[in-house]
Amino acid sequence: MEVRSKTYTYKTSVRWEGEKRGTIATQGKTDISVATPPEFKGPEGIWSPEDLFVASVNTCLMTTFLALIDRAGLIPVEYQSDAEGKLELGSTGFSFTEVTLRPTIVVKTEEDRTKARELIEKAEKNCLISNSIKSQVHLEATIVLQTPSHN
Repeated sequence: MEVRSKTYTYKTSVRWEGEKRGTIATQGKTDISVATPPEFKGPEGIWSPEDLFVASVNTCLMTTFLALIDRAGLIPVEYQSDAEGKLELGSTGFSFTEVTLRPTIVVKTEEDRTKARELIEKAEKNCLISNSIKSQVHLEATIVLQTPSHN
């Protein structure tokens, strides 16, 4: 029986490109342009650390859910999720105080809807990104039955 490591390392690099812009990279993946957000005098249209933070929580929920449904044999018709992070100025500076996740999951049967609800809630509790941050993470999931237009 193969023993899996319990420690994983993820490496990224960031290179300043001038002004308030940079590029993040990791081996074997597409580079991403990043910048200070417009709220802090950065350029429009470029991913900011704040965008990536909220996207990280949202993406983690999806990938955790996908792992759980794979094991449970649930095949959704569609998954889409919006996320919103609240950044607030406090006594120690700016920090994210909460992230709200709003996944919508389309399924085929009432039984699948019940299973999807259980699994998305389990995914939120087991999302390693959510569990790694001090901000509150709120889940507002919508589970929808497939209609003929979702073929």
